[in-house]
Amino acid sequence: MEVQNWHKEAIGKKVVEALIKNEFDAVYVSTAEEAATFIMNHVKPETKVGFGGSMTIKNMGIQDKVKAVGGTVLDHGEHDLTREERVAVAREELLSDLYLCSSNAITLDGTLVNIDGMGNRVSALSFGPKKVIVVVSTDKICKNEKTAFERLEGIAAPMNNKRLDTPNPCTKTGGCVNCQTKTRICRVYSVIKKKPVAADISVIIMGESAGY
Repeated sequence: MEVQNWHKEAIGKKVVEALIKNEFDAVYVSTAEEAATFIMNHVKPETKVGFGGSMTIKNMGIQDKVKAVGGTVLDHGEHDLTREERVAVAREELLSDLYLCSSNAITLDGTLVNIDGMGNRVSALSFGPKKVIVVVSTDKICKNEKTAFERLEGIAAPMNNKRLDTPNPCTKTGGCVNCQTKTRICRVYSVIKKKPVAADISVIIMGESAGY
């Protein structure tokens, strides 16, 4: 375990250096608890916090922490919302004070690679919220863009389809078959090589395993 933690930190800090060169704010932390503390330092009473559908963020219990300090939670993933309400909240999230999400993959040279269904998360990563914090487990670090897209097709997309209980083929095969179904969630692809000009983005590389 000690050797594994050393390796995660070594690779994680290498990615942090690359992200900083790409004009992102970036930091390495070992645990989800440390990541949560970093996030909550940006939350004050009445702060509007948008949630980008990240299991990494959800499992940290950030929503309850935000509510506890008097912040406002904007989460289109709430189970009791209709489709129309979900889309409306997703639009509100784009104008939040703080937007929280993960990245499906990140490369050693500090490139964020993502895939979306609605495109709301990749939109927020490009422009909209006043502040964006991206939490990425070291498990999602890939050698280059090619291997990042392989991760999207072989891990992130099938697992998210299974989580959402879609009828798409990857929930049976465990891998992408480039389906053409109406319920396909792999619709918008994003590669961010440098911090978008008008964006304020912090990327937390986290040693603790989390998300898909």
